[in-house]
Amino acid sequence: MKPNVYFTKEITPEALQKAFAALGKTLPGKVAVKVHSGEVGNQNFVRPAFMTPLIKSVDGTIVECNTAYEGKRNTTEAHWETMKYHGWTENFEVDIMDEDGDLVLDIPGGKRIQKNYVGKNLEKYDSMLVLSHFKGHPMGGFGGALKNISIGIASSFGKAYIHGAGVPEEIWTADHNSFLESMADAASSIKEYFGDKILFVSIMCNMSVDCDCCAVAEDPAIADIGILASEDPVALDQACLDLVYASEDPGRDHLLERIESRNGVLTVEAAAALGMGSREYNLVSID
Repeated sequence: MKPNVYFTKEITPEALQKAFAALGKTLPGKVAVKVHSGEVGNQNFVRPAFMTPLIKSVDGTIVECNTAYEGKRNTTEAHWETMKYHGWTENFEVDIMDEDGDLVLDIPGGKRIQKNYVGKNLEKYDSMLVLSHFKGHPMGGFGGALKNISIGIASSFGKAYIHGAGVPEEIWTADHNSFLESMADAASSIKEYFGDKILFVSIMCNMSVDCDCCAVAEDPAIADIGILASEDPVALDQACLDLVYASEDPGRDHLLERIESRNGVLTVEAAAALGMGSREYNLVSID
């Protein structure tokens, strides 16, 4: 059977809760909530206040990992300052998962990498809610659910390892398609780790061609689309891409140029080939 992807055009905290509720699932034990903390200076990331009701309802802990490039999140000390500056620590318990080192996950079926280096504190959690801001990305083409559980959960070293397709010293010079496929490999290890105890919600607003990791990002050109939720991250990312293609907004082509010029769909294709999920789905309106 095709997985369901639930969709609402409404973009409010209440709609976020409604999209999650449509999944009809509960997350057991200690719940990690993966978000994007937002680089200092970025104007497009989704603010904590928008997510507060949903995160509180699952009694979740905000989880992030340090970056592997210059900025205000590349060391634990700087990242904590950013978390405080952006209001995350004011609203929630926060865990920078690689603060105390790495946890290595095996990827026996990986096409490009067979190891994934994630934040050590991942092992504290029984389940995960993945709250993704769908938008463009300078290297990946777009950022959605798959990127959020691959690069997003990788430790600082792990991010370089994925970018370099297994050779961290080649973080910015590795073959581009190998990097995209490495993201799919890494994402598969997280899906395997949590099994059916991981759920995904993506917010399609403020869709700049640049990621929330960019301190200087372009303003969005395309109009907001809505909120989507699924148990299947492949179906979810594919549905987001399909909604961009279906948009009649004149800013659509600007975002699509970024996605297509970076071959962004390859990560979705690679994840599907690994058996992570399906690119075919049922889009279920909950409006």
